[in-house]
Amino acid sequence: MSDAPTVARRVTLAARPNGPVTDDCFALVEETLDPAAPVAAGQVAIRVDTLSIDAFIRTTLEERSYHRGARMGGVIPALGVGTVTASAVDGIEPGDQVFGPLGAQTHAVLPGMMVRRLDVSKVPATAYLGALGMTTGLTAYFGIVEVGAVGAVPGNDTVVVSGAAGAVGSMAVQIARLSGAARVIGIAGGPTKCAYLVDELGADAAIDHRQGADAMADRLRELAPEGIDVFFDNVGGEVLDVALDQIAERGRIVLCGAISQYEHMDDVRGPRNYLKLAERHARMEGFAVTHFESSFPQAEAVLGGWLADGRLAMREHVEHGLDAFGASLRKLLDGGHHGKLLLRVDDSGS
Repeated sequence: MSDAPTVARRVTLAARPNGPVTDDCFALVEETLDPAAPVAAGQVAIRVDTLSIDAFIRTTLEERSYHRGARMGGVIPALGVGTVTASAVDGIEPGDQVFGPLGAQTHAVLPGMMVRRLDVSKVPATAYLGALGMTTGLTAYFGIVEVGAVGAVPGNDTVVVSGAAGAVGSMAVQIARLSGAARVIGIAGGPTKCAYLVDELGADAAIDHRQGADAMADRLRELAPEGIDVFFDNVGGEVLDVALDQIAERGRIVLCGAISQYEHMDDVRGPRNYLKLAERHARMEGFAVTHFESSFPQAEAVLGGWLADGRLAMREHVEHGLDAFGASLRKLLDGGHHGKLLLRVDDSGS
């Protein structure tokens, strides 16, 4: 670190949400760092550059959380990339770019085993939050290829993706197409996002869920008259019910997320049409990307190849300033973003 004092800022949990996330759930805390303080053995000090705004963050705000929950007064969990400012770890040097659970803060000190040194010679660091990111590209890859088994018989699957203009959804659309799906249909909110799916991501068709459940069901019957072979779900709720009603014989439903439910985690609504699974000898399977950790290098190689030759694209929606963390999370939950939602920390004190 430099000899000049550094003001570190962090977003902490001030109150657990009672329904939708509001500004008073968070507090912005400042602390002056001692530039002469050494890092302990086995640790690295990091200036946080960019945070990934992911749906899992909302679940951590609950007292009983599927993911590791945020403590009252503690830093809000978030994945991010940053620049090493000091290191007591072999193989990690000041100036290196790293990825890890950096948290919603401008500066972090973490054990070296919790961060990954990044190769930014061919792709920017933010690619490891998006196309190559654990919560984005890798999640979509394993959900489509491993859980959904798209491409096991090339040209045989009609794939439908909900939340398709979001980060994971937009990757799932492209990965399904590149893996050999016969037809890829995206569900998104509004004509702009639907046009993006078809014109830029190569989806065969798009459906606007804002037209309502009945219109969505009618359009799916028109576009997939033989039924849905693979439904990659990021939304849950009535969108999942519409898909269940039109699942094909031996179809597969991949439960990646349920963003429609995250603002009322104490009253999560399950699908009403789940009996269609038995009727059509179909299956519904949830997954967490961490279950496939041993296969991350192989998946990154595939995704990186597609990214390098231009067959895979990841649009970035960037917000700025740590004080915009709460608003950025609400933007994600409200569907106000387009592509991978990132928060550039922009710390003027670093």
